[in-house]
Amino acid sequence: MKLSKTSHYSKIEKKFFKQHKDLLAKYAQILRKLQDNPFNESLKTHKLKGELKEFYACSLSYSYRIILTIEIIDEQIVLVNIGSHDEVY
Repeated sequence: MKLSKTSHYSKIEKKFFKQHKDLLAKYAQILRKLQDNPFNESLKTHKLKGELKEFYACSLSYSYRIILTIEIIDEQIVLVNIGSHDEVY
């Protein structure tokens, strides 16, 4: 699947990794797994509810999540938000 980022995500991503450089290698692994299979068990990808019901979330680490949309028809994953549980929900 193809990965893309919203402009909002790109700004947040840059700021996030200035503070969390230790997660860059793990992030690269997560992105590869998302491209191969967004529902890989190790990603813990799950559908969200409520106001975010059109989105999915996957785990970057115990404390941090990535919010995304998955468009199966276009075989595209759009990264929407990244941050702590409280920041992204």
